[in-house]
Amino acid sequence: QVQLVESGGGLVQAGGSLRLSCAASGRTFSSYAMGWFRQAPPGKEREFVAAISRSGGITSYTDSVKGRFTISRDNAKNTVYLQMNSLKPEDTAVYYCAARSGNYPSTESVQYATWGQGTQVTVSS
Repeated sequence: QVQLVESGGGLVQAGGSLRLSCAASGRTFSSYAMGWFRQAPPGKEREFVAAISRSGGITSYTDSVKGRFTISRDNAKNTVYLQMNSLKPEDTAVYYCAARSGNYPSTESVQYATWGQGTQVTVSS
């Protein structure tokens, strides 16, 4: 089973960009579909952001980030990325990456068995 560590969060002004990274341990990273979710405020249900299939050929996004965020992965580096452009204050949240066995990039958090610790993204207006 993989372990996940996110990085790249921070404070940015509205309209700015950030790139989140999620590094996975283990040699089987390419056997997992990967997803990004976010949670704001604490205690609220985690919201789907983006997901990608094992090879990267299939991606999915929530409507509010389409055209602004891009999910990608580098299986040689055991890393999945979330490039976030044109950030808005409503994107402020803790961002989590997650892994699920299989190819389908599910949008449902219950389909993901492994989660990182999260990284805070704050967008100021």
